[in-house]
Amino acid sequence: MKILITGFTGFVSMHFLQLLNTVEPNATVLGIDKNTPTTDFSIYPNITVLFRNVDLLDKNAVDEVLTEFEPEYILHLASVSSVAQSWATPLDSFVNNTNIFLNMVEQIRINKIPCRILSVGSSEEYGEVEESLLPLTEEHALKPLSPYAVARVSQEMLSKIYADGFHQQIIITRSFNHIGPGQKDHFVISSFAKQLVQLSKKKDVANKIVVGNLAIIRDFLDVRDVVKAYYLLLKKGASGEVYNICSGKGTALNDIVLKMSSLLKMDITIEVNSALIRPNENKKIIGSYKKIKTILGWQPEISLEKSLIDIIDYWQHELQ
Repeated sequence: MKILITGFTGFVSMHFLQLLNTVEPNATVLGIDKNTPTTDFSIYPNITVLFRNVDLLDKNAVDEVLTEFEPEYILHLASVSSVAQSWATPLDSFVNNTNIFLNMVEQIRINKIPCRILSVGSSEEYGEVEESLLPLTEEHALKPLSPYAVARVSQEMLSKIYADGFHQQIIITRSFNHIGPGQKDHFVISSFAKQLVQLSKKKDVANKIVVGNLAIIRDFLDVRDVVKAYYLLLKKGASGEVYNICSGKGTALNDIVLKMSSLLKMDITIEVNSALIRPNENKKIIGSYKKIKTILGWQPEISLEKSLIDIIDYWQHELQ
């Protein structure tokens, strides 16, 4: 297996490498990213891991790396993946999330490279949804409410054009909120965990955590379940088809904060920072994974509590 992974320094990529190390011995991986990874690749002894610094907005650099490596598979993870950041820098968010994908598939088309591509999208594409229509299936209309979500819809539409019009093998996901150890602290659950672990180490201060809107409900899924779905879709997913990657359950952010504080045996005070509340916030998002389960047999296996325990353990180690 020769696989190219974009967005290589992100936490999803690291978990995907762990999976490959188990299920694809002798695989060769080429990771590309604008940032340089700090991971020691010797922790993946069963696979060969290579890396190149590449800016996916640079068409010549993209052309060079694709023609030299000639991947059989591409896992496209690269993105400006923060909804909040897309409100602060909408132009950068849209250009990066759309053009980096377009550069890649266009160079594959020009060079006639036969490979299967996983185009990773987001549940944010669905936008505001009436509760009576939940859980969301892949047939639901897309009504994006943020610059990030609009870019993801654009990537999905480009995926379909290149799959149907140019006969490229492109499989599409709408991935719901995934969480797990190693996620950066500008994502909401990791941010909560980091704050709580920091407070747990300071016994002489008030246990106050700063948050945004805790009333919103999201479908949270462990990243280790996510990468199993990505692997199956790369191998067996149907080109041009869209698959929800989700848990099928909704949890309020407030309940997650209370659960993590309970795991740490802490009493906490919550302070709402209005600057952390996004415009046009989707109030409740829950998905259905019936399609991918029916076709490929995938379903989530890791409980939310297990995910939260492992995220807390990660930050306890990082903040030693």
